[in-house]
Amino acid sequence: MLNNEQWQQLLDGFLAESAELLARCEESLAQLQADPASSEAINELFRAVHTIKGSAGLLGLDMVAAFVHDYENVLMLARDGQVPVTEELVALALRCCDHTGAMIEVVGSDNSADPNPVRGQELTAALNAFQLANDEAMAVADEPKSEASQQGVWHISLRFPEDLFANGFDPASFIRYLGQLGRVADLCLIDDLLPTEESAFDPEACYLGLEVRLDAEATLDQVEEAFDFIWEVAQIRILPPDARPADYAALLDVVPDSRHTVEAFLAQAGIHLDDGRRALEQTETRQASADRVGAKVDARRTQKNALLRISADKLDTLINQVGELVITAAGAQMRAVEMQDPALNGILEDLHMHVEHIRESALQLRMVEMGEIFSRFHRVVRETADALEKQIHLEIQGADTELDKSLVDRLYDPLVHLVRNAMDHGIESPDERLAAGKPAEGRIILNAFHESGMIVIEIRDDGRGIDIAKVRRKAVDNGLIEADEDLAEADLERLIFHPGLSTAGSVSNLSGRGVGMDSVRQDIEALRGSIDIDNRPGAGCCMKIRLPLTLAIIDGFLVSAAGQFFVIPTDWVTECVEAPAYLDATRRDGFLELREKPLPFIALHRHFDLPDTHRGRRSLVVVDQGQERAALLVDELHGEIQTVIKPLGPLFQHLPDVAGGTILGSGQVALTLDIPGLLKSVHALETITYQ
Repeated sequence: MLNNEQWQQLLDGFLAESAELLARCEESLAQLQADPASSEAINELFRAVHTIKGSAGLLGLDMVAAFVHDYENVLMLARDGQVPVTEELVALALRCCDHTGAMIEVVGSDNSADPNPVRGQELTAALNAFQLANDEAMAVADEPKSEASQQGVWHISLRFPEDLFANGFDPASFIRYLGQLGRVADLCLIDDLLPTEESAFDPEACYLGLEVRLDAEATLDQVEEAFDFIWEVAQIRILPPDARPADYAALLDVVPDSRHTVEAFLAQAGIHLDDGRRALEQTETRQASADRVGAKVDARRTQKNALLRISADKLDTLINQVGELVITAAGAQMRAVEMQDPALNGILEDLHMHVEHIRESALQLRMVEMGEIFSRFHRVVRETADALEKQIHLEIQGADTELDKSLVDRLYDPLVHLVRNAMDHGIESPDERLAAGKPAEGRIILNAFHESGMIVIEIRDDGRGIDIAKVRRKAVDNGLIEADEDLAEADLERLIFHPGLSTAGSVSNLSGRGVGMDSVRQDIEALRGSIDIDNRPGAGCCMKIRLPLTLAIIDGFLVSAAGQFFVIPTDWVTECVEAPAYLDATRRDGFLELREKPLPFIALHRHFDLPDTHRGRRSLVVVDQGQERAALLVDELHGEIQTVIKPLGPLFQHLPDVAGGTILGSGQVALTLDIPGLLKSVHALETITYQ
């Protein structure tokens, strides 16, 4: 039996695998919606659902396994061409995916009850209706199945490997799975391999075997599927209901240690072997059985996935350890510079190069393709378009662009807001589009690409664009700006991100409360990102999000002010210049002139209320975020470093304009600056937005 820790490990693995499989299901269904004849998509969908059912059955999650079994049966009909892939079937399959995910979620919270039994019953009835319609059609057409089912008693002989328990399997789980195919008519426990001496007994080893009589109508593949996960390591023999006495005799020859036990079990089941026929047919039957098993094992090995599943926690631990290595290597390099040892400097340069490679490799492990998140929007667009009674097509570009998994997980909600906002506010109704000379079907384009060490994500539509005049009226009505205030068009566009400002005519399930776009801005800035607007009135709008590739380890620019070290993410830095002599360093912020253009600045020592002890010339670090630029006044520039961002403790999380901290090679603490927060501090007009 499994202890609680082993069971939890198995359950956690099942939950992680199921989440990935359900995501694959939605991808396949999106493909089927675009191309109902895609055999690759229906096969991939069937495999994913079948794997969920098999894993649930082995873990004894009967609620999940029973429902998914009915779901799988309908998909098998579609896979075999017995029912067409229609919009109705795709819609039902999507709802089944939702319900499967909901059941798996409650299983993960130690709840075995169906979270929505009414919906479960409705879906089961719909699945049964599909099967019933197919059965009636098959009865009329009398078409043979690809592999004939056999009604009767199957005989299954199992000999488990010794490491079965160590690999997280329970022999009883296979019996429970077989019970879904039919009735386990009889069972014989084989314990002949148990050690006779206590000293030779390993309590963690499995010495058991089983002889099973299964009364079911099934195909050979269906019975074999019960043992997908152990086929390569276990000894498995399956005899169909029409097996001959010679087949049973051959079985006895491959289980010599338990021959008498098995023979007695067969006799009890009414199977008496004919020794004369057995001697004549034994060789032929044994060879056929061996070929069948060999072919099956080869097939399993061919299909075996080369990917290795790793817990996200383990990856996070690895990234943290690599981060500590980066800090230690930086400290050693600083020490070598102080010692002025050329030989040591050369060695540490090599070490630095290897650490850089390790860092890049470790971060690459957490990179996932944007297609993982983009694929979910096929359904979002379809359901939202139906609710809005609009015709909208989703186009995906740059799906192979990679981003840190931790960012992807936190990016989904902001993207959903932006896509729905574009569909609700941007895309016109079919009649309006036709009147404007546009096709009735609108377009939403999701695109991702790398640019200057960052990832850019675009949400583009071909709708009406942002109505600047309407935004201005709403902002004036809400008291955000004065009626006669002269603002640039870009500043007016960014008013859409202000909380409480919405141009929607009425409140709906999708928009109108003025909270969605404000939430988007906050979520993006929390990821050290920015969002820009490219508005084309009458032709559409593009929301452009810029994000760092990872949040864990960054390239930074080290500066100091009043003896305190600060790290500025290199991606934000555009240039460094000497501060002009006329600049009043006693001011917290203000404006200066750079190349005959005004530029706002922040004096870091004043901004953070640090004592001013510097007497020499200061420097300016110019940073920008989209269309916003500012200069940071610092005492000294220390150059580029690799740094590990660590979250601040609870006592310091309230600090404004600080994104985290890091440990320098010298052991000193440096604060990582929140550039978006600092940029907001220097603008008299607060960044405001609407939905």
